[in-house]
Amino acid sequence: MDTLFVPMSASTPTARPTAIRQAGADELAIDWSDGTRSRYLVRELRLACRCAHCVDEWTGAEMLDPESVPPDVRPLQIAPVGRYGIRIDWSDGHNAGIYSFRRLRDLGSAV
Repeated sequence: MDTLFVPMSASTPTARPTAIRQAGADELAIDWSDGTRSRYLVRELRLACRCAHCVDEWTGAEMLDPESVPPDVRPLQIAPVGRYGIRIDWSDGHNAGIYSFRRLRDLGSAV
């Protein structure tokens, strides 16, 4: 996957991605505007989706069965969403989730 540059204005109050790239067969890496680099296991990132298909909007109950997500799931395309997040098209056909930058920072392990 090629590096995806997510343009943001300097006035965006939170750290934002400057590059998102595949870091291995099962890892994504995000470089942040504050110099931090985060890594994500792609299957764990897919399982962390909080969209209405994966989590009940009213109760917060998880509806995604982890067994339904293939072990080799991978991102096919990553697109910016406004000035606050990204949307990932996954190889399992899922693409409804929006990952806010704040959530990504919380989910990632800094390297």
